[in-house]
Amino acid sequence: MKLANLVGERFKERPSDCVIESHALCVKGGYIKYVANGIYSLYPPMKRITTKIENIIREEMDAVDCQEVMFPVVLPGALWEESGRFTSVGEELLRFEDRNGTSMVLGMTHEEAAVQLVREYGQSYAKYPFSIYQIQTKFRDEARPRAGLIRVREFTMKDAYSFHTSQEDLEQYYDRMAKAYDRIFARVGIPETVAVKSDSGMIGGSVSHEYMLLTDAGEDSIVLCDECGYSANMEAADTTVDNSGCAPAGELTKVHTPGCKTIEEVCTFLNSKVEESCKAVIYQKNMNDEYVVVFLRGDYEVNETKLTNLLGEKVHPAVITEESGLVAGFCGPYGQHANCTIIYDKSLCGIENLCAGANEVDYHYTGLNIKRDVGEVEYVDVAKIQIGGICPCCGKKTIHISRGIEVGNIFQLGTKYSKSMGMTYTDENGEVQTPIMGCYGIGVGRLAASVCEAKRDDYGPIWPISIAPWQVHICCMRVDKEECKSIGDRLYKEMLDAGIEVIYDDRKVSVGAMLADADLLGVPVRVVIGPKNAVNGEVEIVTRDKRFTNKVSVDDALEETKKMIATLFSEINEKVK
Repeated sequence: MKLANLVGERFKERPSDCVIESHALCVKGGYIKYVANGIYSLYPPMKRITTKIENIIREEMDAVDCQEVMFPVVLPGALWEESGRFTSVGEELLRFEDRNGTSMVLGMTHEEAAVQLVREYGQSYAKYPFSIYQIQTKFRDEARPRAGLIRVREFTMKDAYSFHTSQEDLEQYYDRMAKAYDRIFARVGIPETVAVKSDSGMIGGSVSHEYMLLTDAGEDSIVLCDECGYSANMEAADTTVDNSGCAPAGELTKVHTPGCKTIEEVCTFLNSKVEESCKAVIYQKNMNDEYVVVFLRGDYEVNETKLTNLLGEKVHPAVITEESGLVAGFCGPYGQHANCTIIYDKSLCGIENLCAGANEVDYHYTGLNIKRDVGEVEYVDVAKIQIGGICPCCGKKTIHISRGIEVGNIFQLGTKYSKSMGMTYTDENGEVQTPIMGCYGIGVGRLAASVCEAKRDDYGPIWPISIAPWQVHICCMRVDKEECKSIGDRLYKEMLDAGIEVIYDDRKVSVGAMLADADLLGVPVRVVIGPKNAVNGEVEIVTRDKRFTNKVSVDDALEETKKMIATLFSEINEKVK
C-alpha cells in the first residue's frame, strides 16, 4: 500500500469533542468516521487492525473446541419473549415492527439465538459438551455513548456460548475459556489485563468475570488488593466492615438537631463520629414506586447494583411526599412506621451506640442500639467498598481502587436461558434434563480502542506488531532526489515480495508532515530514507516506540527489518501463557 492512495485523512489538530486520547487519535489518524451518535465507519487502518484481532480470537476459540457460527442481526421479538427479556430489558434493546406488524429486535446479545440454533441438535446427552461462537454486528441503544469505539451503540463482538450436562463440566470449560482470554489479550499486546469478579447484570448467571484494562480513561471502578490479588468490579465487590472499636451501648435519647439534615451536619452538631452514625438513603422501585429505605453506616454509600440485585428490580432516587410517612433528612430505624421496604446494610452490624434520625423534623436519636431498640434485623451487603477498606479475601485493610476499561467478559449462565426456552436433553438413564450454559464475550472495536488507549504517546498510537495495520512504514524523505526514490522503490518491492505488510510514503510533502503521519499510523517498524544516508547507501530502521534504532546498508535492510519484526513478535509471544 502506498500512503498516497490510502483512503482517509489525518489531521494536525485534536478534535474538540473527544473526551479521551484514544478517541482523539482514532479521529486524527484517519481510523474512524462519525456517522451518528455512537455509530462509526472504519477506515482501512482500523479495519485492518480489527481483522487481525478477529483472527487472533478465532484461533484461540478454535483451540478450545469452540465452533464458529453466525446468527442474524435482526431477531423476532417472539424469541426474546421465550426468555422473558423482551419486556425485562430496558430501552437499550431496540424493538420495532416489520411490514407485517411482527415484533422484531436488533440483537444486542445472542443467548436466545444460540439456544434456538442448537436446541434440536442437543436433545441427547451424547452431543455434550459443545460450544459455539460468532463474530457479529450488534446494536445496543446506549443512552450516553462516548469515547469513540469504547462505548458505542453499534459494535462488532465475539460472543460464545457453551452447553454442558453438569456444573462441574461448565466450570472446567469456564477455566479453559478464561485461559484463552488471557492468551487473546496477551497476543493483542495488553497482557496487563486483569480478570475481576463482576455483576452479571441483564445477562444473568451465578458467576461472572470481567477482563479489565487498567487505565485512567476507564469508565469502571476496579477494586484491587495487592496483598492477595483479590480483584472485583466495584459493582460486585464484597464490603467487609470492622466495628469492633465502637463505643459501648448507651441510653436512647432524643436530641433537638435544628436544620441538621445531612449526616455531616448532624455529627458536627452532636460532636459524634460519623463511623457511629446511621444514615438513610431512600429510593423508589421503578415498577410501582414503592419506597425502599436503606440504613447504613454514615461514612458509606449505597451500591445501587447490589441493591437492584437484592430487590430483583431497578430503583430510582425517591421523591418523598407527605403521604409517604417518611421524614426527609430525619429518617431513622427507631419508630419507623412508613409503608416501605427497609434494608439494613451490614456496615451497621455490631455498632451498639448509634446516632440516627428520629423520624421527626429537627430531631435525632443518640444511643440507638438496633438489636435492643428495633429488634432482630437481617443485615445484607448493599454498600460500596472503600479505599483502604478491608479486603474480603485476606482480611487486610489494603483495598485500593483503579479505573479500567472492560475488554471482555465471561458468565456461568446456568439454566437461565435453556430452561425458559425449553431446551432439554435425554440423559444416559433416559430422563429429561436441562443443559447448563456459559457465555463469553469480547468487543472487537472496543478492544482495538483500548489497546490504543494503553499503547500511545503524545504523537499517536504505538500499535503492537500483532495487530498493527502494517508491520513496516517506509518513509522516503526526499522523493525528489533520485538516490532516495530508487532506494525507497527497491525496498518497497523487496518487502512486498517477502510477504511483509508494508505501507510506503513516497509523497512530496515536508519531512514534518511525513513523520507526523507516520506517528499517527503507529506502524511498529519504520524505515527512514534520508538524503544524507542515501548517498552512503544506508537507511535508518527505528521502532515506533523509539526503543530500537539501527543504521544499516540498503543491501542489509530487508534482513534487518525481518529481524526487527521477529523481535517484536517474540516480545509479544513471551507474555502469552
